[in-house]
Amino acid sequence: MKWIYIAAGIALYFKMLFIPNPSPELTDISIVEAVVKDSGVPSAVAGIILRNRLYDTIFEVIVFTIAILGAGYLLANEKPSCNIYQFCDRPSIVLARLGATIAAILSIELAIRGHLSPGGGFAAGVAGGTAIGLIAITSSSHWMQDIYQRWRAAILEKISVLIFIVLSVITLAGIELPHGEMGALFSGGILPLLNILVAAKVALGSWAVVLIFIRYRGLL
Repeated sequence: MKWIYIAAGIALYFKMLFIPNPSPELTDISIVEAVVKDSGVPSAVAGIILRNRLYDTIFEVIVFTIAILGAGYLLANEKPSCNIYQFCDRPSIVLARLGATIAAILSIELAIRGHLSPGGGFAAGVAGGTAIGLIAITSSSHWMQDIYQRWRAAILEKISVLIFIVLSVITLAGIELPHGEMGALFSGGILPLLNILVAAKVALGSWAVVLIFIRYRGLL
């Protein structure tokens, strides 16, 4: 996967050199109204993050990926912890798993509706990572690791990053999907899909970091 990341970075570099950005048409309307009109979504924040400053968002995702790789690299030479600290009393387990359920539902809501209201991919990923962390401190570490490997979460995380970069480059090149009806769930062109990809990346990356710290530190 390292060579795929390098190829994606080189492709993005050449895009910035040779493909010009679409020129904005300046009018007398406010900046917020212009962002909403151009992005096709009522949430100006989502329009700015996933369209007007998409370059920044791309590198934020890349930085998060590097941080996950760095955590695994720095702890790789350490001995796994023999003591893993978890909740053992029944009330704490019930409350933690209830909180995990609420956080997971909130994560899904923010991921699919982040372009319509405050929220978005990063907030959805944080909520998903919180749900995973709450499950981790109430469950067997071996069970968490088995689930992670069974669902190929590491591969899905990398695929979500690559798809996000490809779609972002296409968007920056000026190619967009129809915006659809303002305020509808399927609106904003490619923005909802970018939101979902970011949410998946952050949640799965958080899962990887949680497992690393449980294994080598014995706690979160």
